[in-house]
Amino acid sequence: MLKRKTAVVTGAAHGIGRATARLLAAQGARVALLDRDKTGLAKAVVDIGDAQVLPIAADLLDESEVVGAFAEVKGQFGPVDILVNNVGQGAREKGSSFQASSRESWDFLIDICLKTTIQCTHQVIADMQARKSGKIVNISSDSALIGAKASAAYAAAKGGVISFTRSLAREVAADRINVNAIAPGYIRTRALELLPKELSQKALAETPMNIFGEPDDIANAVLFFASDMSRYVTGQTLIVNGGRWMN
Repeated sequence: MLKRKTAVVTGAAHGIGRATARLLAAQGARVALLDRDKTGLAKAVVDIGDAQVLPIAADLLDESEVVGAFAEVKGQFGPVDILVNNVGQGAREKGSSFQASSRESWDFLIDICLKTTIQCTHQVIADMQARKSGKIVNISSDSALIGAKASAAYAAAKGGVISFTRSLAREVAADRINVNAIAPGYIRTRALELLPKELSQKALAETPMNIFGEPDDIANAVLFFASDMSRYVTGQTLIVNGGRWMN
């Protein structure tokens, strides 16, 4: 399905990013895995297997490392066809009441969840426009829609991802570039594993399907947006959360 396509997945060492990279590679794409966790990247490469992958250790909060990483991808694999902006950090790690939160926390969440999406997209958009082709998939969160308690800055950052998605999609639609977003709910990742048992049970109670999602559930949604199956879809946000939020 994705043969001869070059894909970049950020935050690819674990969880949703690793599952996405594995699925895109299984569909024939050459996949660059960007993450600052070198050990996690090495394990991801083993997990993905014999597919053509390029692990790049980079801190995506550092502009020079972002520029260098995308230059390496282009040098090794050529122009990027598919960008999956997955890197981020959840409110569960930085959660608190807004009154108790700090500027340091706001800045971190906006930088890691929103600015990395903008920064990485800026590295590929000129080539995509020149080639009149491209797929950009941004990972948001259903917290941006629900207004989850104790995560105001996180929800704001992820809401910004949705707004960025819509605006850019409109701007580059004539260039045949599809820009879409996915808003996951509770997904079984390392962050979810850190939840106290009572909060985990509360999360299940909030989810009509009464199960947690798996990283592969999000990867499957990414594949739809990254492939020709979504040829006529742009500027959309797909909510994948077991019914926790319904449009």
